[in-house]
Amino acid sequence: MKKAIALDVESHDKEVKFNYIVLLACLATKNGNNFSHYKDSQLDTIAEKLRSGEPIEKVAGATKYYNYYYESLSAVLSGFVGDYEIEVPDDTSGKHWEKRYGIKAFSPIAKGYYYNHYDDFGKKRSYGFSRPHLGNDLIGNTGSPVIAVESGRVEALGWNQYGGWRIGIRSFDSKRYYYYAHLRKNFPYRKDLTVGSSVKAGDVIGYLGHSGYSTKENVNNINTPHLHFGMQLVFDESQKECLSEIWINVYEIVKLLENKRSAVVKDPETKEYSRVYDFRDLSGYGE
Repeated sequence: MKKAIALDVESHDKEVKFNYIVLLACLATKNGNNFSHYKDSQLDTIAEKLRSGEPIEKVAGATKYYNYYYESLSAVLSGFVGDYEIEVPDDTSGKHWEKRYGIKAFSPIAKGYYYNHYDDFGKKRSYGFSRPHLGNDLIGNTGSPVIAVESGRVEALGWNQYGGWRIGIRSFDSKRYYYYAHLRKNFPYRKDLTVGSSVKAGDVIGYLGHSGYSTKENVNNINTPHLHFGMQLVFDESQKECLSEIWINVYEIVKLLENKRSAVVKDPETKEYSRVYDFRDLSGYGE
């Protein structure tokens, strides 16, 4: 992903503009969606063929599979790269707005706060019933600010016996449902959030904890403080809550965003955290 996005960003103002999802779909088609032997040179070769004017159909090699991978990758990644504006430090006035093109998603943990994780997608979970783990656990310290990865609208807020205090946010294009769970006991999320609230990528939405595994609200029955971060793909609303929900492995996404952290500041009176530098998504969604 990093290489494809870099090629996209580097070509943004060039005569031949690359799209990171197109590059990844071509690569997936050529290698049968097996990236175990991936090398950057493979994407360089695809980019060079596209730059020379070779049509997508010829570069990808199998149009039927290319279309499938393009649709699937678009559902996962279409909100991650684009035009945006963000406040940056200014020596004279403190901050000023700067227009940029690139990654506009943020790490789910705020800047300056420790976390550790490994690829635990699909591992066994047994509370309530045996099931696979459908997310990535980011182990950290209780109270660490949790950040909205992508802009969207709050769709779920409150207690769930499995996830404890949790927040569910739907992307503005409705394709991605982000799940942030096991939030802090007593003070799990931003006090002004309600179902229907709009949030921007990089906003503080809650606080890391270890709540959950209890039918009783506000109970810490999980030993290790961590954020459970998950992403569900929704191609049709009938898939949102059913036996065939599509949850993806977000481990590589968390790695991609590990250096895209939102700086935060604490209000000493309210004890709430908020972002330091404001953000505007120029995609047109959420306006």
